[in-house]
Amino acid sequence: MQAQLQHDAAAIRARGPSLNEIPVLDTGRDFPLATLRAFEDRTHALLDAASRRYPRSALTALDKVSRAWLARWNNRHLPEIDEIARTLGRPGAYFFSVNYEWACTCRAAPSPDGRSARLVRVLDWKAPGLGANLVCAKVTGADAGPFSLLTWPGYTGVLQVMAPGRFSAAINQPPMRKATGLFYLDWAANRRRVWHMPHPTPAHLLRKVAEEARDFAEARRMLIDEPISTPAIFTLAGLAPSETTVIERTENDARARDGAHVAANHWETPDWHGHPRGDQSTDRACLMRDVDTSFDPEFRWLTPPILNDKTRLAMVADASEGRMIARGYEAAGPATTTLDLTWRPAA
Repeated sequence: MQAQLQHDAAAIRARGPSLNEIPVLDTGRDFPLATLRAFEDRTHALLDAASRRYPRSALTALDKVSRAWLARWNNRHLPEIDEIARTLGRPGAYFFSVNYEWACTCRAAPSPDGRSARLVRVLDWKAPGLGANLVCAKVTGADAGPFSLLTWPGYTGVLQVMAPGRFSAAINQPPMRKATGLFYLDWAANRRRVWHMPHPTPAHLLRKVAEEARDFAEARRMLIDEPISTPAIFTLAGLAPSETTVIERTENDARARDGAHVAANHWETPDWHGHPRGDQSTDRACLMRDVDTSFDPEFRWLTPPILNDKTRLAMVADASEGRMIARGYEAAGPATTTLDLTWRPAA
């Protein structure tokens, strides 16, 4: 498997000119609707792929439950998601705004020259098409300053973000809480638990942080203190090389590992337990500890098991430089050319 992935990736790199670019769109705070209006075809492509995994009837039922949960707790993004659902005219908008079933591997560490902090991020997800349909939104108008994020048209949360002059951050899916010890029973128990949680999703909290946190310290405090609907792992890199942390979260509790650390999909907190997500979570974390934080446009450090057939995104970000590079992936390897974005908005 590893040899095949490397062979396929090399073959696709050789066809580099045929790969699509990650489009960059300037938006205001309404980036979910703005990206949807500009790239609606990409959202339909993603929903078409999802429909092969979730039949239309199942998506309709999941939408109904998801919207009921958002309405029950007066979620601030519900009007926006309602508009997205009306625009799409098909089921899936509510469910995919609150659901996340991915694995990730991240590192927050100093830059090679020791002058700044960098975030290295890899996102894995089963659903095909996520790598090929990535978009980059450059968001202005937020209270704390502009930010750029890698996202999908119509998605209302934030999974990875670089806020120039402030910080870079990403979310990892945490282990699934053990209720019975049996995986599928535990999955169902965790879903029932969410129904009683009046807090925002982790992706909506990170959106709030991107919009409101003025620096690394404030972002760190918000990610530690503010309650969330489901557990999560946040990786945060500020400006100075010492401003790096991984924050492991339950709904109302947090453990911060300050300094240069990595995050995958298992707990490092000794007394927290759960089913690790994704494949080879511990092995991915061990390999990520040695990953170079350089801006390598070829992502030569991305090797198995961090690279696998579910890898959909690789990114390196440095908020001090206002720069990030990113590339989309599908099962066979790179799905886009490398985006190299440097953004230093005027004060």
